[in-house]
Amino acid sequence: MQTIDTGAIQALDAAHYLHPFTDHAALAAAGARVMVRGDGIWLWDSENRRILDAMSGLWCVNIGYGRQRMSDAVYQQMQTLPFYNSFFNTTNVPAVTLAAKLVALAPPHFNRVFFTGSGSEANDTIVRMVRRYWQLMAQPERHIIISRVNAYHGSTIAGVSLGGMAGMHAQGGPLLPGIVHIDQPSYLEHGQGMTEDEFGVVAAGWLEERIKTIGPHNVAAFIAEPVQGAGGVIIPPTSYWAEIGRICDKYGILLVADEVICGFGRLGAWFGSTRMGIRPDLIAFAKGVTSGYIPLGGVLVGDRVGDVLTTKGGDFNHGFTYSGHPVACAAALENIRIIEDEGLVTRVAEDTGPYLNAAFTALAAHPLVGYADSFGFVAGLNLVQSKGASVHAHTLFDGDLGVGMLCRTHMFDAGVIMRAVGERMIIAPPLVMTRADIDEMIRRITLALDATLAELQTKGLMAE
Repeated sequence: MQTIDTGAIQALDAAHYLHPFTDHAALAAAGARVMVRGDGIWLWDSENRRILDAMSGLWCVNIGYGRQRMSDAVYQQMQTLPFYNSFFNTTNVPAVTLAAKLVALAPPHFNRVFFTGSGSEANDTIVRMVRRYWQLMAQPERHIIISRVNAYHGSTIAGVSLGGMAGMHAQGGPLLPGIVHIDQPSYLEHGQGMTEDEFGVVAAGWLEERIKTIGPHNVAAFIAEPVQGAGGVIIPPTSYWAEIGRICDKYGILLVADEVICGFGRLGAWFGSTRMGIRPDLIAFAKGVTSGYIPLGGVLVGDRVGDVLTTKGGDFNHGFTYSGHPVACAAALENIRIIEDEGLVTRVAEDTGPYLNAAFTALAAHPLVGYADSFGFVAGLNLVQSKGASVHAHTLFDGDLGVGMLCRTHMFDAGVIMRAVGERMIIAPPLVMTRADIDEMIRRITLALDATLAELQTKGLMAE
């Protein structure tokens, strides 16, 4: 392995590299962790520490690291046509081929694709498409988009506005007008005194209440992730999405599924909407479409919207230099071939997903864990100060204690990457994991939970 001067890289990093979502003063003091190599589900840092990546990079490396087939596909396309734009009545073979492939994988009412460079750009595009659709339908007053609290839809101004994260809103200045939020379908947060299915119907009802308050004639769309990702892997009750669909149909509003995290096998289907029984009009995608090897995103456009955009109103004045980038599209095509060749979607649905669910939810027996759940290859657990008679009776930690970040540090020490969202610890492992890999991941997570518990007990932070 190449020898890396960790201190020198950290010094250059602190001096010149502004990281996303980072306290740069704190990072400069601690020094960034320098990742240098990946293979399968494993990463190595500059100190040659081997770390199991239970977050798939950032929800995206579905096929794992180090795939020679991906490198070969990208190299071949670079040698053939490294770039050309899709403006001025031109196209390229990888973009067209990928669009046709995505349509074949999507639900049958999707027949068109708009390519972007990221999930944030995909959701920006959706705002433009939704509002243009209603203009062309001679109902321009239908411009308000409803989203959810604690949702994540990207980090551009439109993405931040769509998302419901207070910390991002606080730093964003004036946000995009015409976007409002309802609460998230978190059973732990709001479901006291109800079964999960009862709560799912109640939570979906918040959408109808907001539509009535705004006036149905003003509402353009509802956007949501099938499973909320960055908000803490919030898995809605099974009753939730059926009721959401009924409400959208009743009022004629567009339904948008943000599948940037949930797509390409993550939930045990090509698109999480299929697994959740959602019938969206638009689907945002990114991340898993290339397994993160090359940036690419896009929007799958259902016929309700696509037929109008392509037959009325002339130009749709929106797009990006890198829309349909041939190298990115070639990477996506090879990534999809690998997923198909190895049967990863079926494996997650029928084998490793259920196995992960059983192994991960068993972590709820740990003294520090109040609740653990999973769906496909996403999972989360809640750290609690003490356990009560039910999940709604646990004693929670004071958020200012930073228990989640303390636990995250112990995860790294145990050689596993797990993300902290407050006191909820989440994972989204590579889809290539075997049962043996899952066992090893759970073993390392358990070691980290034990170490966290011991530190909290030493500091007197666990309830008696």
